[in-house]
Amino acid sequence: MTEDELKEKILSLAKKNPKGITVNDITAAHPDLTSAELVNTINKLLQQGSFDIFNQGGTLLYRFKNQANKQAVKGADNEEKVVFNLISEAGNKGIWIRDIRVRSNLANTQLTKVLKNLESKKLIKAVKCVNASKKKVYMLYNLEPDRSISGGAWYQDQDFESEFVDILNRQCLKFLQQRADKIKCNPRGPIIGRTQSYAAAAEVQKYITDLGISNVKLEVEDFITILNTLVYDGKAESTVYPDGSKVYRAIEALIPAPGIVQVPCGVCPLINKCYSSGLITPQQCVYMAEWLE
Repeated sequence: MTEDELKEKILSLAKKNPKGITVNDITAAHPDLTSAELVNTINKLLQQGSFDIFNQGGTLLYRFKNQANKQAVKGADNEEKVVFNLISEAGNKGIWIRDIRVRSNLANTQLTKVLKNLESKKLIKAVKCVNASKKKVYMLYNLEPDRSISGGAWYQDQDFESEFVDILNRQCLKFLQQRADKIKCNPRGPIIGRTQSYAAAAEVQKYITDLGISNVKLEVEDFITILNTLVYDGKAESTVYPDGSKVYRAIEALIPAPGIVQVPCGVCPLINKCYSSGLITPQQCVYMAEWLE
């Protein structure tokens, strides 16, 4: 990884966390990074004015500083500055228009005009919430929406990608099962073999990335979500090492799954839209056809 690529990755991480990031956050996202590379890159970003640095409870916090936004809002009128600052404070979770109106004390027509002006200057943007399709929140133009707003990698245009999640679920389980099978007959004994069958979320991430089955960049947190789902389904177990890292391993179910879970209808996200006639029917269900084969 070149120095410029490393800078971009750290800046991208900071943009996703507008409240600031720590050295631990950076090393967690980039475990292969050496201490010398980390210190050198952070120092250069500070020299470039890309970060503001704060001391929070004895821990240094690096916060992304967008100079372009500050320069652009300098020539704005007072109303625009007030609204911009309110949106800036909200970070990547955004702020609802009603809250902006209450806190800015601006009339509806005036606030609408101010928001349109800031949007036209590409200082802010409106983002729809996955949990409320008619609700929009405003945030700075350069920020990536928080997962609670965008739904993360599991949503596309506010639609839950159930097939994509199912593929990832199966591939993650396959990776854990392959590792368990590979070292099941460990010559050093069953206890060591069991310990070595555990895998961290970062290892699963690398495996899926190497497969190239996803067009979306998936973070370690996305795989933690998938792996936790496997734990809840009784297909895997997790443990925490003394250093605080969480690892996972495939296990065999103690009892067979109930019939309602084995039938596709039991876990189908479209069951409430499935009828005897229409676009979604049992007769045309590919999942039912696969299950009956």
